[in-house]
Amino acid sequence: MSDERSGELEEATRSAQVWRVEGGAREEIADQLVREEPLELRLRDVSVAVLMRTPGADEELACGFAVTEGIVADPRDVRFAAHCRRAMPVYGRNVINLMVPDRLELDLERLRRNTFASSSCGVCGKATIDAVFVRSAPPELTVRVSLARVREAVAQMRASQRVFEATGGLHAAGLVNLRTGRLLAVREDVGRHNAVDKVIGRQVLRRALPLRDHMLVVSGRIGFEIAQKARVAGIPVMAAISAPSSLAVDLARKSGMVMIGFVRSERLNVYAGEKFIDLDE
Repeated sequence: MSDERSGELEEATRSAQVWRVEGGAREEIADQLVREEPLELRLRDVSVAVLMRTPGADEELACGFAVTEGIVADPRDVRFAAHCRRAMPVYGRNVINLMVPDRLELDLERLRRNTFASSSCGVCGKATIDAVFVRSAPPELTVRVSLARVREAVAQMRASQRVFEATGGLHAAGLVNLRTGRLLAVREDVGRHNAVDKVIGRQVLRRALPLRDHMLVVSGRIGFEIAQKARVAGIPVMAAISAPSSLAVDLARKSGMVMIGFVRSERLNVYAGEKFIDLDE
């Protein structure tokens, strides 16, 4: 195992003794558990959110969350994020400060109230979709979507799930350039929304948004929140191993996005954007 992979597993997992029962026999073994720890997100040293996440790529998570949840409207205003390890030696690895320009006017108390509310319950239906439309433009897609490329991207993401391979307990998200077919990044997390925010946050830090002609691939289902994050990031295509929700499909269709679910080697379902896909290939 490479040093990089070993370090990734050490940060994201811990060992625990468990009893394995099989065929009437039992034995005590060491098992790998995925870590779940809180990450407090601060903006100008004011706490605005607490995310339950798997440690790793915290800077990307903070930047992606800030943009996709509308805490910072313009991705270019996200400079970087840094842990508070020097000021808080014990808990600093679980506290991160997001750096934005001094000129940016922020109602931090309103952000704190709204962010905690959206993280726990949110709202549903037409009001939610309309709110997303107000703060984001429709994603742009200028290339045809190849179903072979979709299947290949899902297979590549699954093959890259290193921590899942060790624990069996993580979600994953990947970002694919539809022009080249290149898998740009894969991130894993105990929270499926966090995995998406990490992938998007990586591109926020690279000043690459909006992500036109890109595809978001996820290891589970596509709920409304994930579809919303894709739209805000300008990602026009979403593909999942599992199913989308009704509200996610509504958002995709109203936005002119492509949504594909139940991706397998021999079959898949197209829920939205069929006019952009070569269905007969």
